[in-house]
Amino acid sequence: MFSPFRHVARTLTSVGSLSLISQPGSWTITRSWVCNHTWKRQTRTYAAFPPTALKPTHSIYVSNSTNPYFNLTLEDWLFRYHAPRAPLLLLYKDSSCVVIGRNQNPWKEVNLMEAKAKGIPWIRRRSGGGTVYHDLGNTNYSIHVPRTTFDRRETAQVVLRAVRALGVDAYVNERNDICVSGEKVSGSAYKIVGNRAYHHGTMLISTRLGTLGDLLRTNKPTMNTKGVASVRSPVRNLVQSSTTATHQAFVETMVRSFREEYGIDEEPCFVDEAPEYVEDEYFRVGMTELQSWDWAYGQTPEFEYFVGKTFEWGQVVGPPFLFVRAHILRLLFI
Repeated sequence: MFSPFRHVARTLTSVGSLSLISQPGSWTITRSWVCNHTWKRQTRTYAAFPPTALKPTHSIYVSNSTNPYFNLTLEDWLFRYHAPRAPLLLLYKDSSCVVIGRNQNPWKEVNLMEAKAKGIPWIRRRSGGGTVYHDLGNTNYSIHVPRTTFDRRETAQVVLRAVRALGVDAYVNERNDICVSGEKVSGSAYKIVGNRAYHHGTMLISTRLGTLGDLLRTNKPTMNTKGVASVRSPVRNLVQSSTTATHQAFVETMVRSFREEYGIDEEPCFVDEAPEYVEDEYFRVGMTELQSWDWAYGQTPEFEYFVGKTFEWGQVVGPPFLFVRAHILRLLFI
């Protein structure tokens, strides 16, 4: 005999063990934590920012690390502590991972089963925007400028000139994405806090587009989220348009374009995942937070999920589950 609650429990095992509390006309569901942690509204403790013994003094940084947790924390550290009136450029590439926006739903954006099968982690970054796939075939750029002079079109032009210098006939579309022949080679995301802003993106150079599609192809039509949804677009690699397009070549043209735009005469500072960084409290706390449940899942915006099962004779769809910060809060029978 089909039991909707047994099916629900099987379907939602990735969320946590369930306990059902009967109420008139509804069921309240709470998450049972193995570590005896009772449910409560999660708030971000990292907002206070841990101290750092380091001081960023350069205008151009190129990371030699391919650790996404290190590179995303490096970007955040530069954003928080670099001189606010001075332009800054950061370039890096990551080992394989999926990076979702600050206000996105991982169940809606990432094929979590495929990611687990491939051993590829997903990470929630600290800026908005959509979901992207990182691997050693793409290069990430981050342009930081004072808020008073921040213009998305201008920073997009810095990237565009770098791509065109590789012999690629690219252009900027209405969303400030970099495109070639109607297909996207780089999207854009932004962050503005206080007197500082940045524009960052992922340039597809020789990315495994098949893996990208497998990881970002999801099917959750019964999930309604208040989070930001990614804008799906056809994509391509720069190597499809230029045989000279490599990570190193793009780094060189980006550095040159950035220097020309902001009148900077400085050599890049190359950053290694060395003890001076990873043992610094800001980096240690920041990298740990990115891997924590409270940040990765707990920061998910509120959403509803209707669980269903298809039989030969039709489909059964249950009442909606309400999730708040990835905790199952309520199941309502209407």
